[in-house]
Amino acid sequence: MPTEVRPASPDQARLLRELLDAGLLISSGVPGVYGHGEAFERVREGLDELLSREARERGAIKLRFPPVLPRHQLESTGYLGNFPHLAGSIFSFEGTEAQAAEQAERAASHEDWSEFQSQTEVTLMPAACYPVYPAIAARGRLAPGGVFVDAGGSWVFRHEPSLDPARRQIFHQHELVRIGEPAAVLEWRAEWAQRGLELLRSFGLDAHLDTANDPFFGRRGRMLAANQRAADLKLELLVPIAGPEPTACASFNHHLEHFGQTFGIELADGTTAHTACLGFGHERIVLALLRTHGLDPEAWPAALRSRLWDRLA
Repeated sequence: MPTEVRPASPDQARLLRELLDAGLLISSGVPGVYGHGEAFERVREGLDELLSREARERGAIKLRFPPVLPRHQLESTGYLGNFPHLAGSIFSFEGTEAQAAEQAERAASHEDWSEFQSQTEVTLMPAACYPVYPAIAARGRLAPGGVFVDAGGSWVFRHEPSLDPARRQIFHQHELVRIGEPAAVLEWRAEWAQRGLELLRSFGLDAHLDTANDPFFGRRGRMLAANQRAADLKLELLVPIAGPEPTACASFNHHLEHFGQTFGIELADGTTAHTACLGFGHERIVLALLRTHGLDPEAWPAALRSRLWDRLA
């Protein structure tokens, strides 16, 4: 059965046409999957570098991971129970020559060839913070004060095809992660939520911070979402892009001890670490900039160009 594609509002559809016509985005023919033109990618790279610099100046260590995740790690996180509709598994061929020939014949005719594919040991990355936790756990007990990680702007996948240019199936999520004592982690999230708000506003964007919840699946998910909001575990930075509602361009999540327990991350005293993460959506922020300041970055305000454009020339 074909996956349902989320429709676009007239404003969203118009913005998508303008982005494609200007060469800022490159169509793949699949909703929510786009290439980036040179100007779009140059702004995105400038944003990536700026965010990493901000984190490095505040003590972050730099870790980078591929855009795939070991399947057993995804299974351990609880993601498949909470977000089965968003996950992306990776399958590959392990059959006979006859099966390979049949697969090729069906593929050439655009017929179903999925029966010849078997699940591999990796999945697509659903959240750029996920590989950080087992990597830090493998180092042993944390030093007093914990650790602050810049995981950078990794590709992540969410299976939610849409005609809204701000809702991608695959996009860059710039992840910063704090692991440590409960009070320090909560303080860090509050500090970075304010810093993120000030940063986006300094770009000339009409950003505001609000309590939010994740898109949990099913009836149980509605209870989880309500609990998440009530406990103030998720904040989002919302910016108008193409409406009708403002779009979440960054999220700030407090996991309590969930990942500490899951991966065995211990504090210096042997107790379980708490974690928090924040993810800046590169593509959404670039879209907000293009919508706010125009489709030609060369014509943006000088101060903004110097931060995100000129320095990478």
